[in-house]
Amino acid sequence: MILTADHILPIAAEPVERGAVRINNGVIEAVGPRAEILQKADGDDVIDLGRAAILPGFVNCHSHLEITALRGSLDAVENDFRSWLLRLNSLRAKLSESEIRTSALAGAAEAVRSGVTCMGDIGRFGHAGFDALNAAGLRGILFQETEFSPDNRTAADDFAALTAKFASLRREETDLVRVALSPHSPYTVSRELFGKLAEFAAAEDVKISIHAAESKAEDELLRDAKGFFIDVYKKFELEWTSPRMSPIAYLRSTGILDVSPLLVHCVTVSDEGIAMIKDSGSRVAHCPRSNAKFGHGFAPLGKFLETGIDVGLGTDSVASNNVCDMLGEAAFAAFAARNFGDFITAEKALEMATFGGAKALGLDAEIGTLEVGKRADVVAVSLGGIHQQPVADVNAAVVFSSNASDVILTMVDGKIIYREGKCAAVDEAMTAKELAKLAVKLF
Repeated sequence: MILTADHILPIAAEPVERGAVRINNGVIEAVGPRAEILQKADGDDVIDLGRAAILPGFVNCHSHLEITALRGSLDAVENDFRSWLLRLNSLRAKLSESEIRTSALAGAAEAVRSGVTCMGDIGRFGHAGFDALNAAGLRGILFQETEFSPDNRTAADDFAALTAKFASLRREETDLVRVALSPHSPYTVSRELFGKLAEFAAAEDVKISIHAAESKAEDELLRDAKGFFIDVYKKFELEWTSPRMSPIAYLRSTGILDVSPLLVHCVTVSDEGIAMIKDSGSRVAHCPRSNAKFGHGFAPLGKFLETGIDVGLGTDSVASNNVCDMLGEAAFAAFAARNFGDFITAEKALEMATFGGAKALGLDAEIGTLEVGKRADVVAVSLGGIHQQPVADVNAAVVFSSNASDVILTMVDGKIIYREGKCAAVDEAMTAKELAKLAVKLF
């Protein structure tokens, strides 16, 4: 198969005008000028996408597919993160296993439509997200999340329950969807459980993702034992002792940074914390719109990049961001950073949405750029709209003038899973009807 378009954005190289990408058995075989590649075509199917840009698929390195059904339901309490978390868990408890699967599938379909080809998805009910990624034809890593487990006294049982879920999922891994672990956060996971998971991850070569340094309230809780979840611990008679240090320093003290986790948010990190992240080889999932919607602040993106930390973009859940739109996320990341003196270009924002996310998930040897030998995870963005004219700079046109609705093709491993309005593997009409039923039940 050969894909051609007015613009090719390999990310690893300069843009190619009137270019083409040849794909065989799910692998990229050639990237270059259209005339040159067509001249060597030997019976290949040719798909000419015309006024469009072909680029690596977007890598959404942090999401929560299983709570897609809660879109918009928590907006009224976003000014109080503790209340938001408690209401989230209350609503999620009302959903049956099949309803959570429907929720996850809807989120996966939305991702496919927006040009996402790979996701780092965190799920309390791991099979829901895992099955949704597979059903939609996406690549991804499903991070099985911990239950609420801040008490050292239950660490052994918590560890046994979590690793049992992980083992069940790992037996079902595919070439596209793999399994990892997510100890939720520094304030919901006990020190002893963090230690056990660090040892397990090192021994079994398991990827880890953690929400960390997400808010000022979390920082205050970890440093000063004030506010936030103190009343929750008391209500449920849980033993939890503030470490009296920053979230990143605490994670380092537990040993979990030794396995180079993907740290999500990192809004409140200090220069010292940034150095700890860099020294440990940990990565960052930057979720600027979700952070801003909560009023948590803006992570020091410029310092991450200057320090050499691998940074990918994440949309977080649609319960906290409302949409899965990686182009919108990339534009917001760039614009917000500029307010802090870090002039992120469209080209750099696009790199974070593709190759940066691949590096954040440890998949950069396979995906993230259009290069010979890499897997054919590809997206095409139409540049024919009046809102995009004239196309003076193709990177700027894609990032600053386009959004998810401009995506016209999504391909994973050489297979087209979305083209011009239709998801190949998901019955969107039926899924939307099911979501409507859930809305009546929940709200």
